[in-house]
Amino acid sequence: MAVKKYIPNLVTLLNLLCGCIAVIFSVNSSFIAASIFVFLGIFFDFFDGLLARKLNVQSDLGIQLDSLADMVTSGLVPGIIMFKLISTTVEAPDFATQNDWNAIIDWQGLQFAPIALIGFCITLASAYRLAKFNIDEDQQSYFKGLPTPANTLLILSIPLILEFQNSKTITDVILNTWFLILLTILSCYLLNSKVKLFALKFKNLGFSDNAFRYLLIGLSFVFILLFKFIAIPLIIALYIFLSLIKNTITK
Repeated sequence: MAVKKYIPNLVTLLNLLCGCIAVIFSVNSSFIAASIFVFLGIFFDFFDGLLARKLNVQSDLGIQLDSLADMVTSGLVPGIIMFKLISTTVEAPDFATQNDWNAIIDWQGLQFAPIALIGFCITLASAYRLAKFNIDEDQQSYFKGLPTPANTLLILSIPLILEFQNSKTITDVILNTWFLILLTILSCYLLNSKVKLFALKFKNLGFSDNAFRYLLIGLSFVFILLFKFIAIPLIIALYIFLSLIKNTITK
């Protein structure tokens, strides 16, 4: 008993470690490597809670540690990535005439565009969402707002699409400052919205109790096969859509 109670926390710390490594890669614009470690972190994030329940060693410490790890992997990393993406659009030679809000400034040898700091609103919104989650005792079978790992996958899909499914049309749409700012605003809203989204925890394998979960998983595989990385935002949209339908049926 003395040993097994530490196992879930160790897995949580692996999530945090992956997040720290992803931060290093994100700062250096190595988005593919950052994505790999974020995916690993989310994997560990899923299994730490599962292990805690299976081993019957849930604790308040584990809950707080989980949120702190998520704050790095699913809060700081997407903020950095959005900051870097917006910076890329501002630095592009065909960008609109430079104004005070998008001009490149040099501060202590660090050059950046002030408007790119908007990307860190995702980090702030993630912190607020995680803090609310920790004190909300209702979110056991559902989530209020988009979970931070899902939101991180949404943001990570942008550089992955640009890298592996690039085209002039996709580049023109994604590498647009206003598109990225609107995506940031949408991300912050989804994280802290009051919309109830069903959790993916299976209490049993019965179809009647898990119809929406099976539908989401099945359609997600279809989307991935058809659209590859473009499937990620489509799956997020599907998750929200199915949750709204489930909420309507429940009412």
